[in-house]
Amino acid sequence: MVKSLILTGFGINCEIEMGAAYSNAGAEVTIIHFNELMNGSYNLHDFDILNFPGGFSFGDDIASGKVMANKVKYKKMKSGKTFIQEIEQFINDKKYILGICNGFQILVQLGLLPNLKNDFEPQTALVRNDSNKYEDRWVYCKVNQFVNTPFLKGIDILPVPVRHGEGKLVIKDDETRKQIINNNLIALSYADKEGNITAEYPKNPNGAEFNAAGLTDKTGQIFGLMPHPEAFLSFYNYPDWAKLKREGKEIKRKNTGQAIFDNIVKHIEKKR
Repeated sequence: MVKSLILTGFGINCEIEMGAAYSNAGAEVTIIHFNELMNGSYNLHDFDILNFPGGFSFGDDIASGKVMANKVKYKKMKSGKTFIQEIEQFINDKKYILGICNGFQILVQLGLLPNLKNDFEPQTALVRNDSNKYEDRWVYCKVNQFVNTPFLKGIDILPVPVRHGEGKLVIKDDETRKQIINNNLIALSYADKEGNITAEYPKNPNGAEFNAAGLTDKTGQIFGLMPHPEAFLSFYNYPDWAKLKREGKEIKRKNTGQAIFDNIVKHIEKKR
């Protein structure tokens, strides 16, 4: 069985929904406090997928995800290694990492996305929304059909909620922009209902460069996004579900956020 490890603690608060998504997909779910990994109670390498859920780690006091990223980079584990050293081995073992919202912010702060130089140095940041307020709304995302990640296989347009105050992706410099575009690392972009990518607010809720809602690395093993697919696991999570049901227009599972979790679990199963 595919084993999914979900970290929580320090203000992370979406671990249960993420766990439900993986359980629905047929994975074995283990939810632990970050410190249980650091003190050796669990071994990262016993798992197939490492997950950083959404929430407000350390209250976003410095910058969203920054404090948590520093703990991952610099705090020594019981083994004497830092967590980022273990993550590097995890990636080299061809395993997978998913970060959602605050989890995406952590991956960006760690330099795991887009990680163009394989040096774990940040090349992008997620900063305050252009609206200068917390955005809690449903949006549409258009998947980049050339993206190289199993998480998004077969998905075209995805309705999904966002819940963030710092979701605007900004990119370090023109060379980084060029490499992100040339390598198709923008995994999905904010769009209208028809799938037309747009910078128009509130369809793009934060003003992200290239209207990017998420990134992947070049291997496709690491995927992060600001929207919350784990909050759309069923047609009945959708705001207009009653109206759509009366009209005979129910949204199928493959068109919900659950599809992302189904995809990665099936992909790992097929590799075995």
